[in-house]
Amino acid sequence: MYQRGQRVVLTATNAPHTDLRPGDEGTVRSLDPTLSQLRVTWDGGSRLSMLLDEGDSVRLLP
Repeated sequence: MYQRGQRVVLTATNAPHTDLRPGDEGTVRSLDPTLSQLRVTWDGGSRLSMLLDEGDSVRLLP
């Protein structure tokens, strides 16, 4: 579903200690389908991974 280098935009996160907000954009580093963990390098410098089964969500940018 997600491939390295694809661009994504954050739609929601449950991470309480992040400065990321919906609308922030980033580049996919990798996806671990076993953990449903999407590793993203965010344009603002964060490398927070998205836990897709834990309420975090992104959408692909065109």
